[in-house]
Amino acid sequence: MSRNIPVRVRLALALAVIAACLAFYAVRALAAELTFPTLTGRVVDAAGLLTPDQRHALEAKLKAHEDKTSDQVVVATVPNLQGTTIEDYANRLFRAWKLGQAKTNNGVLLLVAPQERKVRIEVGYGLEGALTDAQSRTITASAITPRFKTGDWYNGLDAGVDGILAILARDAQEWQRAPEAKDEAADPVQVAIFVILLLIVVTVAWRMVRLGNRAGRGGGIVILPGPGSGGWGGGFSDGGSSGGFDGGFSGGGGSSGGGGASDGW
Repeated sequence: MSRNIPVRVRLALALAVIAACLAFYAVRALAAELTFPTLTGRVVDAAGLLTPDQRHALEAKLKAHEDKTSDQVVVATVPNLQGTTIEDYANRLFRAWKLGQAKTNNGVLLLVAPQERKVRIEVGYGLEGALTDAQSRTITASAITPRFKTGDWYNGLDAGVDGILAILARDAQEWQRAPEAKDEAADPVQVAIFVILLLIVVTVAWRMVRLGNRAGRGGGIVILPGPGSGGWGGGFSDGGSSGGFDGGFSGGGGSSGGGGASDGW
């Protein structure tokens, strides 16, 4: 049946498959390049924004909450995002650290990247109903970023932690009265990638239709396999390291599906 398909159509289909494969492996390559700090405690200050006393104060507050509820809330600062978005970095860091319990996925990550002036609250699957995207945006906009604008890192993080813990403790009334946060802006890199892939698909489809019409009847359908013998299955890897960490503290095996909110200052 494939012999009845014009050479130009087959060439266009081959180019489309090659483009899809290149995009697929490019994304995986970018993900593999990310490196994460080691999970040494409930506060990992890789960017060096806090004093030891400030870090210990936050850790004590987070430990008390975890001991009471089992919710695992971790604060992390990183020097930069290594060229990716804060949403992608936070989600992969969350999964690499396996925050929250494996059965309940009750972890929360508060991530700060001072070089890109970005902050994100990443919420585990099990807490998305308790700490919603809207509430996370309210915390970042009302409690964290106003203080970050003046360089007050500790009080911004402390206020953010207080907001997260208050909501997780079912004391959300104060945050519901806070000013409505601005909507998250679409990430320009993700939009550009989407537009490019969409243009490739539309162009190939248009060429197939046009050349198919010229070829007339008799053309069969060719099923194109994905990368590898198993098709397109498998998905993206989480990236980063896995397993236990030194320092007497580690994640409990939890995961996140991208819930939460991001902001900048």
